[in-house]
Amino acid sequence: GPLLFDDLPPVSSADSGAAGPLLFDDLPPASSGDSGKGLQVSAVGNHGKGEKRKVSEEEENGHEELVEKKVCKASGGIFGLKGYMAERKGEREEMQDAHVILNDITEECRPLPPQITRVSYFAVFDGHGGVRASKFAAQNLHQNLIRKFPKGEVVSVEKTVKRCLLDSFKHTDEEFLRQASSQKPAWKDGSTATCVLAVDNILYIANLGDSRAILCRYNKESQKHTALSLSKEHNPTQYEERMRIQKAGGNVRDGRVLGVLEVSRSIGDGQYKRSGVISVPDIKRCQLTHNDRFIMLACDGLFKVFSPEEAVNFILSCLEDKNIQTREGKSAADARYEAACNRLASKAVQRGSADNVTVVVVQIEH
Repeated sequence: GPLLFDDLPPVSSADSGAAGPLLFDDLPPASSGDSGKGLQVSAVGNHGKGEKRKVSEEEENGHEELVEKKVCKASGGIFGLKGYMAERKGEREEMQDAHVILNDITEECRPLPPQITRVSYFAVFDGHGGVRASKFAAQNLHQNLIRKFPKGEVVSVEKTVKRCLLDSFKHTDEEFLRQASSQKPAWKDGSTATCVLAVDNILYIANLGDSRAILCRYNKESQKHTALSLSKEHNPTQYEERMRIQKAGGNVRDGRVLGVLEVSRSIGDGQYKRSGVISVPDIKRCQLTHNDRFIMLACDGLFKVFSPEEAVNFILSCLEDKNIQTREGKSAADARYEAACNRLASKAVQRGSADNVTVVVVQIEH
């Protein structure tokens, strides 16, 4: 059956307006942690009736003006997202990672549900056994997402987006496996997939395998930045993963499926699909707040030599480095984020991560 939504803890009871985790169905309007002054309108869907009434009262002032105001307010509370990337082949013969940075796919997703203003997509794919599965996922997963994205009025954006993610992963895997098995000899490539789909100020994080997504959030109480884990990794040594593999007739030896494969979920890996390796992602949802600085997506090549906290602090120190030179036509922020990605990827190789290293950092612009 479908996985239950794995909710991150609320930002703080003050922000969420309720103690305890928010229920998946019953989201408060997206007032983005503000006291809601003027921003409530960003959840236009919840105020449809109110809006209609207002129009009739203000018809004499002309309808145009009102629509204009609504649009401004709706996008006013939405954080800009901008992705930066660095990759290193490291000691491997071939670069088998792939990534996608789409800062804004709103146009491609139209006609959108009326309560949605902006859609973005960021992803990292760590291939094994070849570059074909990671490349295929990088070319096709977002295309499938765009095609299946909720169009027009929907009852629940959350449920529809979650369904769309699950269907897109399934479809991408099936398409790749069809292509892989039709080759002589059949392709054996596989890939992890970690993607962040941002719908206004809500992140949906879908993950397969052992790449990871991390959020850097400032904690006012401790006055420190924290590294929040947005994704759950899939290793065959984890109890639930191992049970599923054994149930399917596979086994786990030396921490690997059939003694070979290091991940228990993936795109591709046709020969392991009958041994319980699945392409169903874990999906988490996370509401962005004013205290959030950036999102980082990276393959395990980075996490072999950096803890999430270390990686986040490393990026922060680069962002605060006043000596980074700005090139023609780039902002200081662009220069710093690019340098942060490049320095982190290089540092991982220096620290002896023998793997390919891919780092995507998404700036959250307030």
